[in-house]
Amino acid sequence: MKVYKPEWQCTFSVNEGVEESASWKERIAWRFREFADRLDGGGRTIKLDCNVTPEVSREDVDTCLEKGFAVTQGLLIQLAHQAACENVMRDAKAELFEEQPQR
Repeated sequence: MKVYKPEWQCTFSVNEGVEESASWKERIAWRFREFADRLDGGGRTIKLDCNVTPEVSREDVDTCLEKGFAVTQGLLIQLAHQAACENVMRDAKAELFEEQPQR
């Protein structure tokens, strides 16, 4: 009986700026990205590299990225809510947040 062993590989990286070992082409591309960020104002450019073997469709990769960013948005909303609640508590009950001297 033949035993089948599936093999796959996936690398995923996110960059927010040019790496020291980058080629001149990559450096120019990052200059364009920085320029676009300044034109847009307030944005944040990231570069995603995703290599999957065996190959999956571009649509599947896009769907995964959309779902990942949706999860990220949910987490950021939760953190913003917690920070807002803490700010209210710090204002309403400042004594709860006062540092107690170490004994």
